[in-house]
Amino acid sequence: MLIPKKVKHRKWHKGRGRMIRTATDKIELAFGSHGLKATTSAWVSSRQIEACRRVLTRYTKRGGKIWIRIFPDKPITKKGNETPMGAGKGAVDHYVAPVRPGTVMFEMDGIPAAKAKEALELSAYKLPCKSRYITNE
Repeated sequence: MLIPKKVKHRKWHKGRGRMIRTATDKIELAFGSHGLKATTSAWVSSRQIEACRRVLTRYTKRGGKIWIRIFPDKPITKKGNETPMGAGKGAVDHYVAPVRPGTVMFEMDGIPAAKAKEALELSAYKLPCKSRYITNE
């Protein structure tokens, strides 16, 4: 699974649930001709990204090329079960990629459009956010 090799700060602040802002980068296809674009915001974990990658590679029978445009670099902490309140912040449990509406998460090229659309729609079931298929053809 995807995790950062080295981080500047081990634990991050959670961040405020501000009004849903749309993405300003990664909003268009840059590498492939087919893609999966988020329509809602979510934290996508490294396990979910790996599950999508597996669906895409298996469905295309390892043909074509796949690009993962998001990377989980935000650490999420969790305290142990039955731990009393206080005693500081918990240990890092997993990493997530914060995704805003409009972010292109996955791209594909080198396979027919119908097959790419079906593969990307199957992988969208694995994600916590709503998403749609896009193409530049």
